[in-house]
Amino acid sequence: MTFSLQQTRSSLAAAGFALAVASGSAVAQASPEYRIAETFNVGDSVYVRSLLFEPASNSMWVGTSVGVHEIDLASQQPKNTFTRADGLANEYVFAVGLDTEGYKWFGTNAGGASRYKDGEWQTFFPMHGLADYWIYAFANDKDGNLWIGTWAGVNHYNLKTREMKTYVKELINEWVYGVDVDQQGRTWFATEGGVSMFDGKEWKSWTHKDGLGAPNVYELPASSNTGLGTRTRHDLTTMEHGAPTYNPNYTFAMHVGPDGMVWTGTWGGGVARFDGEKWHNYTTLDGLAGNIVYAIARDANGALWFGTDRGMSRFDGKNWQSFTVQDGLLDSHVYAIAATPKGEIWAGTRRGVAILNRK
Repeated sequence: MTFSLQQTRSSLAAAGFALAVASGSAVAQASPEYRIAETFNVGDSVYVRSLLFEPASNSMWVGTSVGVHEIDLASQQPKNTFTRADGLANEYVFAVGLDTEGYKWFGTNAGGASRYKDGEWQTFFPMHGLADYWIYAFANDKDGNLWIGTWAGVNHYNLKTREMKTYVKELINEWVYGVDVDQQGRTWFATEGGVSMFDGKEWKSWTHKDGLGAPNVYELPASSNTGLGTRTRHDLTTMEHGAPTYNPNYTFAMHVGPDGMVWTGTWGGGVARFDGEKWHNYTTLDGLAGNIVYAIARDANGALWFGTDRGMSRFDGKNWQSFTVQDGLLDSHVYAIAATPKGEIWAGTRRGVAILNRK
């Protein structure tokens, strides 16, 4: 069974792009630098949850709820489509990683982790040392080994010894959605209960009480779709009874910049930046498209991109530019972002991918 990508060209005029400002926001924006140039449909009920650029093959890996695609960036055509029939553990792919040996790793929803290289597959389950069947993040450490974020802690996989070590109690919360490693070799984890950091010897954690996530200025209700008691129905939805909710300890994404700044996306508290001493939060009041932040990526010029529940935003340290469905996004919820060396930005949503480039 295969899944094809249907390419569609957007016909948006350059003058048609405007800053998407959520209710209550009042931020001026200079002339937009980027536009949505193309969209790729993957199906009306299909979600794109992960994106990864692979330099060696000049490919973009697109993880969806019905399998994973490898897209050749030169032709922007599919090179491969993998499903369970091809060796993938589960069609619902939430994370894609690339290790230092060239293996592609696919974290699935309830199917464990599969790795792929040169036509050969290997799948990891808890019986092989994996912490859980639900996999949501990958990151390489300074020694070339792999961190794996799961719904039951994190694994550290040693590529040389093939040892799989699990950490659970050390984390502020065992539900891990984002992992990144800074230039000092410290590993940062975005979890449902806050942010944790491991420097190789000691662990440290931060929560909303420490400044993580902006205040609940819109007085949104707390979500009941979180915590161990919800495992059987845990579906990552951020709505309840059709209305948005607020849970700032719940962090979806993690990114550490070359300057050492730690960025994480929160549920309702916007995006939080940690400078090593304190947290600073950016919300719709500053220019962010939405206060629920699923994804973070950095482009070749050092600007940050945030995927939110109300579109996607670019922040260069001073100015904001945002994009919504009115600008060409296929859906308002942007779950994944990846940048290419040529300056293209790929944004994954429900129904497909939008590709942005400079005007």
